[in-house]
Amino acid sequence: MEELTSIHNQRVKNWKKLQTRKYRRQTGQYMLDGWHLVQEAIQSGLTIHELIGTKAALAEHSDIVSRVNAVYQVTPEIMRHITETITPQGIVAIVDMPDLKRKPDLPLKGAWLLLDRVQDPGNVGTMVRTADAAGFAGVVAGDRTADFCSPKVVRSMQGSQFHLQLFEGDLNKWIADFKQQQSPVYGTQLNPAAKNFRDVHPGTDFALIMGNEGQGMSDELLKQTTDNLYIPMRGQAESLNVAVSAGILMFQLNAQN
Repeated sequence: MEELTSIHNQRVKNWKKLQTRKYRRQTGQYMLDGWHLVQEAIQSGLTIHELIGTKAALAEHSDIVSRVNAVYQVTPEIMRHITETITPQGIVAIVDMPDLKRKPDLPLKGAWLLLDRVQDPGNVGTMVRTADAAGFAGVVAGDRTADFCSPKVVRSMQGSQFHLQLFEGDLNKWIADFKQQQSPVYGTQLNPAAKNFRDVHPGTDFALIMGNEGQGMSDELLKQTTDNLYIPMRGQAESLNVAVSAGILMFQLNAQN
Protein backbone atom coordinates (compact mmCIF):
# COMPACT_ATOMS: atom_id res chain seq x y z
CA MET A 1 0.00 0.00 0.00
CA GLU A 2 1.32 3.41 -0.98
CA GLU A 3 0.48 6.54 1.01
CA LEU A 4 -0.10 9.84 -0.81
CA THR A 5 -0.46 13.19 0.96
CA SER A 6 -0.26 15.89 -1.74
CA ILE A 7 -2.81 16.92 -4.34
CA HIS A 8 0.15 17.85 -6.53
CA ASN A 9 1.27 14.24 -6.86
CA GLN A 10 1.11 13.18 -10.53
CA ARG A 11 -1.00 10.13 -9.76
CA VAL A 12 -3.49 12.31 -7.90
CA LYS A 13 -3.56 14.71 -10.85
CA ASN A 14 -4.38 11.79 -13.16
CA TRP A 15 -7.23 10.65 -10.91
CA LYS A 16 -8.56 14.21 -10.93
CA LYS A 17 -8.52 14.25 -14.74
CA LEU A 18 -10.90 11.27 -14.79
CA GLN A 19 -13.59 13.86 -14.05
CA THR A 20 -13.30 14.83 -17.73
CA ARG A 21 -14.76 12.87 -20.63
CA LYS A 22 -11.65 13.45 -22.73
CA TYR A 23 -9.31 11.80 -20.24
CA ARG A 24 -11.72 8.93 -19.59
CA ARG A 25 -11.82 8.19 -23.31
CA GLN A 26 -8.04 8.55 -23.54
CA THR A 27 -7.35 6.07 -20.74
CA GLY A 28 -10.39 3.81 -21.18
CA GLN A 29 -11.03 4.02 -17.45
CA TYR A 30 -13.44 5.73 -15.09
CA MET A 31 -13.98 6.18 -11.36
CA LEU A 32 -16.43 4.51 -8.99
CA ASP A 33 -17.11 6.55 -5.86
CA GLY A 34 -18.27 4.70 -2.73
CA TRP A 35 -18.20 1.19 -1.26
CA HIS A 36 -21.51 0.16 -2.79
CA LEU A 37 -20.26 0.77 -6.33
CA VAL A 38 -16.92 -0.89 -5.59
CA GLN A 39 -18.68 -3.98 -4.28
CA GLU A 40 -21.05 -4.05 -7.27
CA ALA A 41 -18.04 -3.92 -9.60
CA ILE A 42 -16.32 -6.80 -7.80
CA GLN A 43 -19.48 -8.90 -7.83
CA SER A 44 -19.81 -8.33 -11.57
CA GLY A 45 -16.28 -9.64 -12.12
CA LEU A 46 -14.77 -6.27 -13.04
CA THR A 47 -11.05 -5.79 -12.36
CA ILE A 48 -10.20 -3.05 -9.88
CA HIS A 49 -7.05 -1.45 -11.28
CA GLU A 50 -6.56 0.96 -8.39
CA LEU A 51 -8.30 1.26 -5.02
CA ILE A 52 -7.98 4.64 -3.34
CA GLY A 53 -9.16 5.37 0.17
CA THR A 54 -8.66 7.22 3.42
CA LYS A 55 -7.01 5.39 6.29
CA ALA A 56 -10.32 4.88 8.09
CA ALA A 57 -12.17 3.65 5.00
CA LEU A 58 -9.48 1.16 4.03
CA ALA A 59 -9.29 -0.20 7.58
CA GLU A 60 -13.06 -0.70 7.68
CA HIS A 61 -13.07 -2.87 4.55
CA SER A 62 -9.80 -4.79 4.78
CA ASP A 63 -11.42 -7.84 3.14
CA ILE A 64 -11.86 -5.95 -0.12
CA VAL A 65 -8.51 -4.17 0.17
CA SER A 66 -6.73 -7.52 0.34
CA ARG A 67 -8.17 -8.50 -3.06
CA VAL A 68 -6.71 -5.50 -4.93
CA ASN A 69 -3.08 -5.25 -6.01
CA ALA A 70 -2.73 -1.47 -6.26
CA VAL A 71 -4.03 0.25 -3.11
CA TYR A 72 -3.40 3.89 -2.23
CA GLN A 73 -4.05 5.52 1.13
CA VAL A 74 -4.84 9.21 0.73
CA THR A 75 -5.83 12.16 2.89
CA PRO A 76 -9.44 13.38 3.14
CA GLU A 77 -8.29 16.47 1.23
CA ILE A 78 -7.12 14.35 -1.72
CA MET A 79 -10.36 12.35 -1.63
CA ARG A 80 -12.45 15.53 -1.87
CA HIS A 81 -10.15 16.79 -4.63
CA ILE A 82 -10.46 13.77 -6.90
CA THR A 83 -14.17 13.08 -6.35
CA GLU A 84 -15.47 16.67 -6.33
CA THR A 85 -18.01 15.70 -3.67
CA ILE A 86 -18.55 17.64 -0.44
CA THR A 87 -18.80 14.54 1.73
CA PRO A 88 -17.09 11.65 -0.12
CA GLN A 89 -17.45 8.16 1.30
CA GLY A 90 -13.70 7.80 1.52
CA ILE A 91 -13.20 5.16 -1.14
CA VAL A 92 -12.96 5.12 -4.93
CA ALA A 93 -11.92 2.55 -7.51
CA ILE A 94 -10.50 2.93 -10.99
CA VAL A 95 -12.00 0.43 -13.45
CA ASP A 96 -12.27 -0.11 -17.20
CA MET A 97 -15.04 1.71 -19.02
CA PRO A 98 -17.72 -0.54 -20.53
CA ASP A 99 -17.61 -1.13 -24.28
CA LEU A 100 -20.33 1.27 -25.41
CA LYS A 101 -20.14 0.33 -29.09
CA ARG A 102 -22.88 -1.95 -30.32
CA LYS A 103 -21.81 -5.22 -31.91
CA PRO A 104 -23.34 -5.92 -35.35
CA ASP A 105 -24.75 -9.25 -34.19
CA LEU A 106 -26.32 -7.94 -30.97
CA PRO A 107 -29.81 -9.46 -30.65
CA LEU A 108 -32.47 -6.84 -29.94
CA LYS A 109 -34.38 -8.87 -27.39
CA GLY A 110 -36.38 -7.56 -24.47
CA ALA A 111 -37.21 -3.96 -23.60
CA TRP A 112 -34.80 -1.15 -24.45
CA LEU A 113 -34.66 2.49 -23.38
CA LEU A 114 -33.29 5.00 -25.92
CA LEU A 115 -32.24 8.48 -24.75
CA ASP A 116 -32.50 11.39 -27.17
CA ARG A 117 -30.34 14.33 -26.02
CA VAL A 118 -31.09 13.83 -22.32
CA GLN A 119 -28.47 16.11 -20.83
CA ASP A 120 -28.94 16.13 -17.07
CA PRO A 121 -26.63 13.52 -15.48
CA GLY A 122 -29.03 12.89 -12.62
CA ASN A 123 -31.85 12.15 -15.04
CA VAL A 124 -29.72 9.79 -17.12
CA GLY A 125 -28.47 7.90 -14.07
CA THR A 126 -31.95 7.66 -12.59
CA MET A 127 -33.38 6.30 -15.84
CA VAL A 128 -30.67 3.65 -16.10
CA ARG A 129 -31.36 2.62 -12.52
CA THR A 130 -35.12 2.54 -13.17
CA ALA A 131 -34.62 0.56 -16.38
CA ASP A 132 -32.70 -1.99 -14.32
CA ALA A 133 -35.53 -2.15 -11.77
CA ALA A 134 -38.17 -2.49 -14.52
CA GLY A 135 -36.38 -5.42 -16.13
CA PHE A 136 -35.13 -3.68 -19.27
CA ALA A 137 -32.38 -5.31 -21.31
CA GLY A 138 -30.42 -2.14 -22.02
CA VAL A 139 -30.17 1.61 -22.43
CA VAL A 140 -28.82 3.49 -25.46
CA ALA A 141 -27.49 7.05 -25.26
CA GLY A 142 -28.00 9.01 -28.45
CA ASP A 143 -26.01 12.05 -29.53
CA ARG A 144 -25.69 14.83 -26.91
CA THR A 145 -26.90 12.60 -24.07
CA ALA A 146 -24.91 12.78 -20.83
CA ASP A 147 -21.93 10.41 -20.66
CA PHE A 148 -22.69 7.15 -18.85
CA CYS A 149 -19.25 7.25 -17.20
CA SER A 150 -19.38 10.81 -15.90
CA PRO A 151 -19.17 10.96 -12.09
CA LYS A 152 -22.69 12.35 -11.58
CA VAL A 153 -24.28 9.74 -13.86
CA VAL A 154 -22.29 6.97 -12.16
CA ARG A 155 -23.44 8.08 -8.72
CA SER A 156 -27.07 8.21 -9.90
CA MET A 157 -26.93 4.75 -11.51
CA GLN A 158 -25.94 3.22 -8.15
CA GLY A 159 -24.42 0.14 -9.76
CA SER A 160 -27.18 -0.58 -12.27
CA GLN A 161 -24.65 -0.23 -15.10
CA PHE A 162 -23.44 -3.69 -14.07
CA HIS A 163 -26.91 -5.24 -14.43
CA LEU A 164 -27.91 -4.28 -17.99
CA GLN A 165 -26.37 -3.36 -21.33
CA LEU A 166 -25.29 0.21 -22.05
CA PHE A 167 -24.50 1.58 -25.51
CA GLU A 168 -23.96 4.85 -27.33
CA GLY A 169 -25.09 5.24 -30.92
CA ASP A 170 -27.22 6.73 -33.67
CA LEU A 171 -30.83 6.36 -32.58
CA ASN A 172 -31.97 6.42 -36.21
CA LYS A 173 -30.10 3.16 -36.75
CA TRP A 174 -31.51 1.59 -33.58
CA ILE A 175 -35.06 2.53 -34.56
CA ALA A 176 -34.62 1.10 -38.04
CA ASP A 177 -33.29 -2.19 -36.67
CA PHE A 178 -36.16 -2.60 -34.20
CA LYS A 179 -38.71 -1.90 -36.92
CA GLN A 180 -36.96 -4.26 -39.34
CA GLN A 181 -37.57 -7.12 -36.92
CA GLN A 182 -41.15 -5.87 -36.45
CA SER A 183 -40.61 -4.79 -32.84
CA PRO A 184 -42.48 -1.60 -31.93
CA VAL A 185 -40.68 1.63 -31.10
CA TYR A 186 -42.53 4.08 -28.86
CA GLY A 187 -41.78 7.77 -28.72
CA THR A 188 -42.94 10.17 -26.03
CA GLN A 189 -44.79 13.38 -26.79
CA LEU A 190 -46.59 15.93 -24.63
CA ASN A 191 -49.54 15.96 -26.98
CA PRO A 192 -53.12 14.72 -26.37
CA ALA A 193 -53.18 13.61 -30.01
CA ALA A 194 -50.59 10.97 -29.10
CA LYS A 195 -51.67 7.59 -27.71
CA ASN A 196 -52.50 7.09 -24.05
CA PHE A 197 -49.72 4.90 -22.62
CA ARG A 198 -52.27 2.68 -20.88
CA ASP A 199 -53.68 1.60 -24.25
CA VAL A 200 -50.38 0.13 -25.45
CA HIS A 201 -49.42 -3.53 -25.05
CA PRO A 202 -46.07 -3.99 -26.78
CA GLY A 203 -45.21 -7.60 -26.06
CA THR A 204 -41.72 -8.82 -25.21
CA ASP A 205 -39.42 -6.92 -27.58
CA PHE A 206 -39.74 -3.14 -27.95
CA ALA A 207 -37.98 0.20 -27.56
CA LEU A 208 -39.03 3.31 -25.66
CA ILE A 209 -37.50 6.70 -26.47
CA MET A 210 -37.28 9.56 -23.96
CA GLY A 211 -36.36 13.03 -25.16
CA ASN A 212 -34.55 16.15 -24.01
CA GLU A 213 -35.67 17.75 -20.74
CA GLY A 214 -36.78 21.01 -22.33
CA GLN A 215 -37.45 20.18 -25.96
CA GLY A 216 -38.63 16.58 -25.83
CA MET A 217 -37.86 14.19 -28.67
CA SER A 218 -36.59 15.52 -31.97
CA ASP A 219 -39.12 15.81 -34.79
CA GLU A 220 -36.92 13.54 -36.88
CA LEU A 221 -37.26 10.66 -34.43
CA LEU A 222 -40.94 11.29 -33.69
CA LYS A 223 -41.71 10.65 -37.35
CA GLN A 224 -40.06 7.22 -37.27
CA THR A 225 -41.78 5.66 -34.27
CA THR A 226 -44.52 3.04 -34.25
CA ASP A 227 -46.59 5.18 -31.86
CA ASN A 228 -45.98 8.24 -29.72
CA LEU A 229 -47.24 8.07 -26.15
CA TYR A 230 -48.37 10.56 -23.56
CA ILE A 231 -49.21 10.33 -19.85
CA PRO A 232 -52.58 11.90 -18.95
CA MET A 233 -52.28 14.24 -15.95
CA ARG A 234 -55.19 14.93 -13.62
CA GLY A 235 -53.60 17.87 -11.85
CA GLN A 236 -52.41 21.24 -13.10
CA ALA A 237 -48.71 20.52 -13.53
CA GLU A 238 -47.53 21.49 -16.99
CA SER A 239 -45.25 18.49 -17.38
CA LEU A 240 -43.41 15.70 -15.59
CA ASN A 241 -39.69 15.33 -15.05
CA VAL A 242 -38.30 13.12 -17.83
CA ALA A 243 -36.96 10.53 -15.39
CA VAL A 244 -40.33 10.31 -13.62
CA SER A 245 -42.11 9.92 -16.95
CA ALA A 246 -39.65 7.24 -18.01
CA GLY A 247 -40.28 5.32 -14.80
CA ILE A 248 -44.04 5.33 -15.26
CA LEU A 249 -43.77 4.21 -18.87
CA MET A 250 -41.12 1.55 -18.35
CA PHE A 251 -42.99 -0.22 -15.58
CA GLN A 252 -46.29 -0.03 -17.47
CA LEU A 253 -44.95 -1.22 -20.84
CA ASN A 254 -42.87 -4.03 -19.39
CA ALA A 255 -45.40 -5.09 -16.75
CA GLN A 256 -46.72 -8.03 -18.76
CA ASN A 257 -43.33 -9.55 -19.59
